[in-house]
Amino acid sequence: MSPREESHKQGLTVVATTSGMLRAEILKSKLENAGIPAMLEYEAAGPVLGITVPGLNLSQVRILVADQDAADAHRILDTPPPPGWEEEAIESEPES
Repeated sequence: MSPREESHKQGLTVVATTSGMLRAEILKSKLENAGIPAMLEYEAAGPVLGITVPGLNLSQVRILVADQDAADAHRILDTPPPPGWEEEAIESEPES
């Protein structure tokens, strides 16, 4: 089993690991928008304080899904966004 698929909790599979909460939240939203419930696992102090310790990445966030959703989650996360998605996102962004 690769580190990417290592289960941290019984019945859950890590489908991605990011450095930082923002990217993790984006990936979690992408999965949830596709109908796959996801959760984040991280060291409590890392995302809040941005703590780094040599040899230990406390800002690392793991995205977990149910084992039976892992294959679909990998497919969704590995699929690149369509061309022009950035322009569409900017155009659809509400004005502040």
